[in-house]
Amino acid sequence: MTALVFDCDGVLADTERYGHLPAFNQTFREFGLPVQWSAEEYGRRLKIGGGKERMASLITPEFVAATGLPTDPAEQAIEVAKWHKRKTQLYTEMVAAGKLPPRPGIRRIIVAAQDAGWKLGVASTSAEASVHAILDYAIGAERAARFDVFLAGDCVPTKKPAPDIYLLALEKLGVDPAEVLVVEDSRNGLEAGHSAGLRCLITVNGYTEKEDFGEAALVVSSLGEPDGERTTVVANRSAARPGAYVTLVDLEACLAPQLRPASLYSE
Repeated sequence: MTALVFDCDGVLADTERYGHLPAFNQTFREFGLPVQWSAEEYGRRLKIGGGKERMASLITPEFVAATGLPTDPAEQAIEVAKWHKRKTQLYTEMVAAGKLPPRPGIRRIIVAAQDAGWKLGVASTSAEASVHAILDYAIGAERAARFDVFLAGDCVPTKKPAPDIYLLALEKLGVDPAEVLVVEDSRNGLEAGHSAGLRCLITVNGYTEKEDFGEAALVVSSLGEPDGERTTVVANRSAARPGAYVTLVDLEACLAPQLRPASLYSE
């Protein structure tokens, strides 16, 4: 049986720049922390998988001295958890207010896959509440409830680019890895999926469009819509031939046995 597994941030919606970043910065202000991430700095922090982990990357001896944070690592972890809990609240409020619309083609592809009997999953390093919020908003609570696998937050000890979350998804889906297509937006996500032995389709965004996606089956600007944003094929090693938008047939073609060599990795 064919399965489709989505990352969340940057895939279901363009959440990083317009959701997570302002939520992080507002949290820093509320806790009186002397930091505000610029869009460029946040792009660098995105190389770190997980929101708590990005926040924890602030903690240096100098930062501890400047903020009066405890020096004990366990107590520091408690403080970071408080920051992250508040950041998640702010983010979910933004989603509920409709400030983060779904990326083109997401609902269309999910509906088509579910109606065709595919298994569906989410595998994200973001907080569970954040992922539930964006998935419910993107496709509706009824469709979201039909997902076969929902993995988020700290469900695995090692986050992307480690393959752990996709290996767990495979275990829970109970399907042949050759029948699973991962939809990601970043190099970290691609490495995680590829290391788990899975084919990957990449939908780039402003933070990731210049990253190396050499192992991907297909790289596109977005999934596109018949009456909206058109898909641009960035690179293609698969048998897929998207037109103005990516279809379920294109996704099936990404799972065809033979990929073209990386040396031919462009349209």
